[in-house]
Amino acid sequence: MNAEFFSAIEDLEKEKGIPREYMYDKIKQAMLAAFRRDNPECADNVDILLDEDRKRIEMYVNKVAVEQVDDPALEVDLEAAKKITKRAKLGDTIKIPVETKKFGRIAAQAAKQVIIQGIREAERGIVYEEFTSKEHEILTGVVSRIEPRTGSVSIRISSNSEYTEAMLAPNERIKTEPLKEGDRIKVYVVEVRNSTKGPQVLISRTHPGLVKRLFELEVPEIFDGTVEIKSIAREAGSRTKMAVWSTDPDVDPIGACVGPKGGRVASIVDELGGEKIDIIKYSEIPEEYIAAALAPSEVISVTMLEDGKSCRVIVPDSQLSLAIGKEGQNARLAARLTGFKIDIKPESEA
Repeated sequence: MNAEFFSAIEDLEKEKGIPREYMYDKIKQAMLAAFRRDNPECADNVDILLDEDRKRIEMYVNKVAVEQVDDPALEVDLEAAKKITKRAKLGDTIKIPVETKKFGRIAAQAAKQVIIQGIREAERGIVYEEFTSKEHEILTGVVSRIEPRTGSVSIRISSNSEYTEAMLAPNERIKTEPLKEGDRIKVYVVEVRNSTKGPQVLISRTHPGLVKRLFELEVPEIFDGTVEIKSIAREAGSRTKMAVWSTDPDVDPIGACVGPKGGRVASIVDELGGEKIDIIKYSEIPEEYIAAALAPSEVISVTMLEDGKSCRVIVPDSQLSLAIGKEGQNARLAARLTGFKIDIKPESEA
């Protein structure tokens, strides 16, 4: 039985990655809890030995040999002590073996619960550590369930050999994106929290970080640092504006992101369900940056205002609606991308 026990602990370590020392500690706790349930008078005078080499589990109660026993929990009379070890003499500490088979049913059940709880805690810890390392990264998940009433989507995500269920909240979904059970989708890991119910992985399909990571996967120049993504403004499912910059004057940052025949950006647009992506060149000169951010509209002039946080932009009359965009989207995204408040005026009014 003991050999099987040690073999089971080895299997747990191999299959689930739970360290054997951790399990030995939990098993000792369980055995102590079981012993104390049947022997509440015993305190810290109990030893447990787990011998891997000899495949033995032994439990002892340490008691002092005395002529007359006053405290049975801590003392043993000399005659009884000599039955355990013939060399026993007064004042010696005697290790009295405990037969674990004699534990009561309730005590054994309590021990079992401690071990099961220990395994669960270890598994949660391993999952938490694995997914914490994936914060702000993209993971692929499979839609396992869609809540028809709230629109929440339960997604089974994996990282290496670890799996967990994550909830894609309605406000983290792309509204125009139809999802069904069994769909494989990429999600952005916003945060990983450790709760009493286990690790909670907060995921999103609307976060700007998703676009950034998709471009890092698709564009080698971004991955190796030649091209930098300076800023992203996104309205998920509709439009994204992204400002890029090249550290190498011979590399066109926009061309690198678009790819040969538009292939790179097209694959990202497909992944995002047809979301439009405007890629503009970043500039440290605010006027140039703001003019580029209002693409595809033409810009006649950009004037920075005294507060340093806002500007006035003049555009041709024919370009006014294009600069503002449908329901103000183009101007709104340009303002978020650059960090400036933008006041757009037509040329005739200016």
